[in-house]
Amino acid sequence: MKIIIIGAQAAGASAAAKAKRMAQNATIRIYEKSDIVSFGACGLPYFIGEHFNDDNEMISRTPEQFEKDGIEIKTRHEVIAIDAQAKKVTVKDLSTGHSFDDNYDQLLLAVGASPIMPNFSNGHLKNIFTLRDLHDGQAIKQALSNPNVTNVIVVGAGYIGLEIAESLVALKKKVKLIQLDDRVLVDAFDSEMTAIIQDNIKQHCDLHLQERVQGFEGEHAVTGVITDKGQYRADLVIIATGVKPNSHIYQHLGMNMLGNGAIITDSFGRTNIANIYAAGDCAAIEHRVSQSTVYIPLATSANKLGKVVGENLAGGNAQFPGTLGTSALRVFDSEAGRTGLSENEAIKAQIPYKTVMVKDKNHSNYVAGQTTIVAKLIYHADTRVILGGQIAGGHGAALRVNVLACAIWAKMKIDELSMMDFLYAPPFSRPWDILNIAGSIAK
Repeated sequence: MKIIIIGAQAAGASAAAKAKRMAQNATIRIYEKSDIVSFGACGLPYFIGEHFNDDNEMISRTPEQFEKDGIEIKTRHEVIAIDAQAKKVTVKDLSTGHSFDDNYDQLLLAVGASPIMPNFSNGHLKNIFTLRDLHDGQAIKQALSNPNVTNVIVVGAGYIGLEIAESLVALKKKVKLIQLDDRVLVDAFDSEMTAIIQDNIKQHCDLHLQERVQGFEGEHAVTGVITDKGQYRADLVIIATGVKPNSHIYQHLGMNMLGNGAIITDSFGRTNIANIYAAGDCAAIEHRVSQSTVYIPLATSANKLGKVVGENLAGGNAQFPGTLGTSALRVFDSEAGRTGLSENEAIKAQIPYKTVMVKDKNHSNYVAGQTTIVAKLIYHADTRVILGGQIAGGHGAALRVNVLACAIWAKMKIDELSMMDFLYAPPFSRPWDILNIAGSIAK
């Protein structure tokens, strides 16, 4: 059996490793367009912020390690065409320019996603960056080392935009964060939670909401940003306006996709085309609560679906159980986490729901470092099964979301939280945890 995998990042790397363990005699070959493999992009804001300086910390596995495990890996090789009927791919060696064909029995598309770059005027100027791969991080870090780079503008206030803004402030840069929507993290959190996060951001950097970037000023390097509300000096700009699947390679195949180009897969990771699977940031997945097909590009889902697909590529029958979209971030002095459905998502899914909100403290008041945390839970109006939850505030807020993820996974009812036996110790919690309280007062 011959398995070809296109893409050597989270999903592709996980699939290759699992498939090789399952079918040791199979030929497993990975084609990777870049010269970087098994790279964790989530570390980039912290690399730029000098939490660590060795960029190898973000690489889980080297090409040599793949080869040692019997997995063939070809870096700087771009798959430029797929013939599903002939079960063949055409590959271009980017080092030599030579192209050749290769056949497969099973094919995995793990081609990932690319940053969305809006059609800004003068977007080609030097010192305008996106942040997606290791080379982006290295280039930004190098540019920031110039002492003349003091004014930095971040465009986009999603997870990456907020995390990079925090790192830039830590580097003593003057940071302006510009967001098109009326609040930050608009796709992940409800307004009550983003209000908490925004209040904290405003204490550390300049936050502009409901403002549209139109373009940039400068001759060779950027010197300013033009929006629909003003002009601002900028020595460096980072665009963090989201990502889109790298769909160009498979658009002609007649593959079922979402409107943004994400490949629709079943629970086995199969596409609608025989012998072709998909996983990672190019793939849509099923939401465990709404049972709808969603595009939530998270490293956790990419690794898990990659492992499932790897088993199936080798002849297995594993199933991906769905996502809750569980995620979190820390930005300046606040933490926030979410799982399951937000209120907006429950409305979109036409699920009858109720909510409960609680404001409390993270631990006992006689232990230093006590902070306020706020929890919002969404539950089914009739069955009272928990549908989603969000927690924001100071230390200890985000990790409590793991409890909610377990509760939603197990289809627990909101009332069951009231007597749940959570730990109590003064440095960590109070005798009645905020989730106990939420379960007790839910109407």
